[in-house]
Amino acid sequence: MNSNQRIRARLAYIVILIAAGVLVTSLYMTQVVKGKAYAAKADKQYVKPSATLFDRGTIYFSAKDGTKAAAAAVQSGYLVYMNPSLIRDAVQTYDALSQYLELEKADFISRASKKADLYEELLNRVDEDTANIVKGLSLTGIGVVKETWRSYPGGTIAAHELGLIGENSKSGSVEGRYGLESTYQSTLARTGVGSSVNVFAQLFSGVKDAVLGGSPNAGDVVTTIEPTVQKYLEKILSQTSSKWSPDEIGGIIMDPKTGEIVAMASLPTFDPNDTSTVKLVSTFSNPLVEHVYEMGSIMKPLTMAMALDSGVEKTDSTYNDTGTLTLNTMKISNYDGKARGVIPMQQILSQSLNVGAATIAMNVEHALGSGTVFKYFTSYGLGQKTGIDQPNEATGIISNLKSGRDIEIATAAYGQGIAVSPVEMARSLSILANGGYLVSPHLVKEVDLADGTVKKIEPAKLGPVLKKQSVDDVTSMLIKVVDEKIAVAHPDIYFKNYSVAAKTGTAQIADHANGGYYPNKYLHSFFGYFPAYNPKFLVFIYQVYPKGAQYASDTLTAPFSEITKFLIDYYNISPDR
Repeated sequence: MNSNQRIRARLAYIVILIAAGVLVTSLYMTQVVKGKAYAAKADKQYVKPSATLFDRGTIYFSAKDGTKAAAAAVQSGYLVYMNPSLIRDAVQTYDALSQYLELEKADFISRASKKADLYEELLNRVDEDTANIVKGLSLTGIGVVKETWRSYPGGTIAAHELGLIGENSKSGSVEGRYGLESTYQSTLARTGVGSSVNVFAQLFSGVKDAVLGGSPNAGDVVTTIEPTVQKYLEKILSQTSSKWSPDEIGGIIMDPKTGEIVAMASLPTFDPNDTSTVKLVSTFSNPLVEHVYEMGSIMKPLTMAMALDSGVEKTDSTYNDTGTLTLNTMKISNYDGKARGVIPMQQILSQSLNVGAATIAMNVEHALGSGTVFKYFTSYGLGQKTGIDQPNEATGIISNLKSGRDIEIATAAYGQGIAVSPVEMARSLSILANGGYLVSPHLVKEVDLADGTVKKIEPAKLGPVLKKQSVDDVTSMLIKVVDEKIAVAHPDIYFKNYSVAAKTGTAQIADHANGGYYPNKYLHSFFGYFPAYNPKFLVFIYQVYPKGAQYASDTLTAPFSEITKFLIDYYNISPDR
């Protein structure tokens, strides 16, 4: 071969390589990058749309005995469809199908009469045996195709926390929309598969993952939610809601030492298996994480802890309760407007005195300088996101404490004028139960990766933000609140062999339309932990605008007591007194 022939051969080789590259690139763009768009166009031309199959990681509950139970998983089955234009005898076709499928005759006949229509879904989630029988009937105009769907075996159990999936309108891929489905999207996502196999697209699937981003951390998610406890919490919330008809009710049961949430729920809720009856999209959002409220008197133990921790007050200190205070031209008062005279610190919590909480907070601010209360409240995690593994977490509103005005300090001391989310409040209160540390509430304990490794979730623990003596003193005061105050009116909350530290909260609800507060609308809250000096659990409950009672002690003491008794029995917690 002479030199001219070699040059021509090389040129021809280069041209072939370029042409092949262009062809491969074109095929890649068509089959992989733009495959879903072309599939959508193709669907309009054929009788049966291509049924997109998807796979997705599993979300598990964690039972007390260490076993796992599926909370969200992918199931597969079959879809039976009809091409009305091919149906010759609708009645005969119906008679054949109705032996194996539950179909409404009038509806079937009506849809079969739409001869211009090429596709009608008859029944989905059909089991394999039935699907094979339908196939074997070989009915003209009737077809069967495989399908997959996300299943939530527990129905409404932990619906807000688990969340939902939905289809991305642009890419066609299945993605998490709410809850853990959204937070752990990159872990739960899998490369989708179609009803028919595209060899070329599969050939390039690895390239697509590398170039466009795959799921190198694919795996299953194991939650901290104990299913039996979760069901019981939801049962109690439902019973309480039926009795008091609040606009919203919710609860959290967590380990205050680690931040592990054993149960978490709110009403109204939904069934993620069937959302067709949900009228408001906001129902899917998690109010425990996404809403903020003025929480009322459950803030007082944190105010007391600040006063003791700073050294401004002591447990045996006294103050003169005047019943009312006027600060910055605004008047605040105790819930009954009455003065108590000179009384000890314990009575601020036992009688839930607004003036007392306001007084000790202002004493701290005046003694240690402007900004001290804001600094303490910030150290409690108030006004900050907790980092809980749920989407769209709200940030508490406490910036008014930086104003330096006495009225802002005073009202915040008893839980008005500042707004925080329920999970934010529960985290702050856990400081009193765990020796003074700020933990991170979380719903996932580990991720079981596809490669067999297990990634343990170890959230941060900060502090101590309060001295242990300070929280021990407040704990002792809260035990007295239960034993000597709440239990007098509600004997069921008294536990002879267990110390329980608890506090109620009743807050006026802000009228955002007209300013100020509604005269007859309240938010009720209740929190407690037990056994008080070595707590296994912290329980927090709240309800927005319950009807028929003004004070939280009337509406939430019984639910708290029932949950406490259940947890003591279920976990066989040892007595501490």
